[in-house]
Amino acid sequence: MAHKASFAAIIVAAGKGLRAGQSIPKQFALWRGKPVLRHSAERLANAGAAPLVVAIPAGYEDEARQALDGIPAVHLVSGGESRQDSVYIALESLEAHSPDYVLIHDAARPNLPQSVIIRLMDVLEKEAGAIPVLPVVDSLVVACDGFMTGSTEREKLRRVQTPQAFRFEAILSAHRAWHGDRTAGDDAQVLRASGGDVALVMGDEKLHKLTFAEDFMEQMPAIRTGMGFDVHRLALGEELWLCGVKIDHDHGLSGHSDADVGLHALVDALLGAVAAGDIGDHFPPSDPQWKGARSSRFVEYAVSLVTKAGYRIGNVDLTLMCEAPKIGPHRDAMRRKLAELLSVDIEQVSVKATTTERLGFTGRREGIASQAIATVIRNGE
Repeated sequence: MAHKASFAAIIVAAGKGLRAGQSIPKQFALWRGKPVLRHSAERLANAGAAPLVVAIPAGYEDEARQALDGIPAVHLVSGGESRQDSVYIALESLEAHSPDYVLIHDAARPNLPQSVIIRLMDVLEKEAGAIPVLPVVDSLVVACDGFMTGSTEREKLRRVQTPQAFRFEAILSAHRAWHGDRTAGDDAQVLRASGGDVALVMGDEKLHKLTFAEDFMEQMPAIRTGMGFDVHRLALGEELWLCGVKIDHDHGLSGHSDADVGLHALVDALLGAVAAGDIGDHFPPSDPQWKGARSSRFVEYAVSLVTKAGYRIGNVDLTLMCEAPKIGPHRDAMRRKLAELLSVDIEQVSVKATTTERLGFTGRREGIASQAIATVIRNGE
């Protein structure tokens, strides 16, 4: 995209974004495989913005440089107490470059279509300022103390987005002329306060602002699947636990814990579904605290990781491979136990059994194998 006029861009990334539920300010958190900040920085740089001034919180210079590595003409400034302060500091830093136009964008809107930039730049050929807006589609009311006190005409209202575009000298002068606290909601209000006109262009729903933890979950697949497989040796003198049910048999399974081969395969399936490693990573057999432990504890822990990752269990399908004991008489008890451990309905749990036609170690009754598949669904779907 090319324009005769030169233009710079400011990205406001000086907030802490606490509502987004991230361990770091949301502008540095990953979204669709990249830091949030990098998405819009790349879009603006590709559109020809130079320089690109990024207002960041004090103490986050390393995170910002890492997020913006390789993007040309980037200049970092420390933000102020308010958004308006941060923009003013960034504008002052641009005075030496004296661009014709400047685009001011919120880092929390990472999905910036080039078409919006083009529409804004075209309007600046005639107007001092332009902002992208969207219509209000819901009915609106005036509220007070939890009650409706009136209504308003939505046809006259618009939802405001960024980037907001301005002739550089006009917006810099407007910020310098501002009186009182620097608490304006956006830069269009600053230009209007100084008597400047602000034109409206069509925005884009893609410019959604990342605000809450759920916004970051949108990048996760709606459905994920994990698979687990486990084998344990049959031995005399051991208890036989399968899928959380104790079965009377002349041999039991040998292992560091209770050796419940069905639950171990299920744990690996659940962990695999949310890319959380395998059972050995969380419960290593070298750790004496797990000697003789009930495998139900491992399942409950895996379920907690699924929940923490933002998912719930859709269904599980588990197959036991052995010549003996017969699984059929115990299948319903196993399904009930698994449903209890997973906190799901029994209809979401399948337990099957098969032999290996007397082939291999299971066919020789030397051990039992199990395979499990778990499907998890993103919360909110």
